[in-house]
Amino acid sequence: MESSSSASTSTSSSKTVIKRGTRILSEKPFAYVLKSKYRLERCDNCLEAGKVLKCSNCRYVAYCNRSCQQQAWTLHKHECPFLKRVQPRIVPDAARMLCRLILRLEHGGDLERGYYTEHGSRKFRDLMSHYAEIKNDANRLEHLESLHAVLTEMMCDNKNSSSSIVPNKTELMSIYGRLITNGFNVLDAEMNSIATAIYLGVSITDHSCQPNAVATFEGNELHVHAIEDLPCLDWSKIYISYIDLLNTPAQRRADLKEHYYFLCVCSKCIDPQEMQQMNAASCPNRNCDASVNPELSECGSCGAAVTQQLRLDYEEITKLTQSSLDSMKEVAYLDMCKLCLAKQAGVLHPLNVWHVKTLDAAFEAAIDVGKWSDALTFGQQLLPGFAEYHGAWNPLLGLLHMKLGKIQLFERRYKEAVHHLQEAQRILTVTHGRDHRLLLEQLRPLMLQAKHEMSC
Repeated sequence: MESSSSASTSTSSSKTVIKRGTRILSEKPFAYVLKSKYRLERCDNCLEAGKVLKCSNCRYVAYCNRSCQQQAWTLHKHECPFLKRVQPRIVPDAARMLCRLILRLEHGGDLERGYYTEHGSRKFRDLMSHYAEIKNDANRLEHLESLHAVLTEMMCDNKNSSSSIVPNKTELMSIYGRLITNGFNVLDAEMNSIATAIYLGVSITDHSCQPNAVATFEGNELHVHAIEDLPCLDWSKIYISYIDLLNTPAQRRADLKEHYYFLCVCSKCIDPQEMQQMNAASCPNRNCDASVNPELSECGSCGAAVTQQLRLDYEEITKLTQSSLDSMKEVAYLDMCKLCLAKQAGVLHPLNVWHVKTLDAAFEAAIDVGKWSDALTFGQQLLPGFAEYHGAWNPLLGLLHMKLGKIQLFERRYKEAVHHLQEAQRILTVTHGRDHRLLLEQLRPLMLQAKHEMSC
């Protein structure tokens, strides 16, 4: 990620036009770690959910079958005694990932290459470490210090301290830097983060808040698909998004600066209209659907006056929404979402980012408690905001259509179900590929059932 200039100059270009939906890269991880909260629910090797059996030695990791255990043994045999040493404690995900990277590099991984074209490749040392920035980042240094303590306890032999393979702090910082600025959250079919991984080849790809490619996953394998027609395969001009796009330009830039140490200057971040729309109020004239800057005196479309009361309501409701969403980061509560939405009505514009975020939380909360009618209402209202901010070819938009179609099928609204499932298929075929298990095992059966029910 955020490739170095030396890497960028080595990219090769193909003059063949790349059509939207083309898979331009598939890659297995250099190293990866299943998130600890899933370690007894998912296989540590293939990441699939289901019944798993613990490793008989360390009792820490678990596998879905003998084949996965054998595939994982090449690396796990080195890691196994370290995990056994700290049992029954849970190892922080970042510490386990660093342990695996150290072991990979110790056993020949420093020579491994990840290819992004036939001849273009990257090794682990080619990834940017941002050593200088991390050295001046107090929060990151504190985090690294705590991880160093965990690794020392895990990987040092108390009887022979000289046998430790934990690198010195300078070397560990360079590995840590490459991890935090090049690591991917591996996502399941519902876009939940289930693992952390480093992919060497795809690290060539830079960020844009208006990307022309998207990364999706199947198990631990990463796929990159073009979501726009590209004149050629030129990796210096292919962009994915590193962050959640459902944030204001100021928030996105702050996130990128904090986590990746660069200031985004993409077209969306430097467009003042983007910030205004995301923070817009509704026009006081109920017959006008224009967005209004609450700091101005009137609506630019119909001329309706922006009153001081509207400004006060806008500020109060925005603060309430922000604090409510912050309190619901782990679990969204339907009643709280409904309260916020009721107060937002007529004050926040339908495309105001805080309104869209509230609809998103309300939609998921309604699904969690089985309130299908509410879920359909919120999901339908959410579609324009998702399309506007995530983009027309984003997996999250495709999954929203798929969820709406599934609920409508359950509610016996077959015509609407077919419409949303077709929209999901149109988008997810581009972002995931026709052969992805999400389409074959989940979307296709839903589509067949909806069409069958509609024809009866």
